[in-house]
Amino acid sequence: MGPATDSMAVVDQYCHVHGLEGLRVVDASIMSDVARANTNASVVMIGERAADLIKRR
Repeated sequence: MGPATDSMAVVDQYCHVHGLEGLRVVDASIMSDVARANTNASVVMIGERAADLIKRR
């Protein structure tokens, strides 16, 4: 996750995929660091945040 100028970033802070219109990625792959614990709660929160962003649009 990061700005379009970052060559390692695939999505922006709103989960939009760089270079593609209308596509979002909302899963554990957008986390910048690999968690060493259960990722369930983190992924649920990412999904809830993305749902809020989509509803506001």
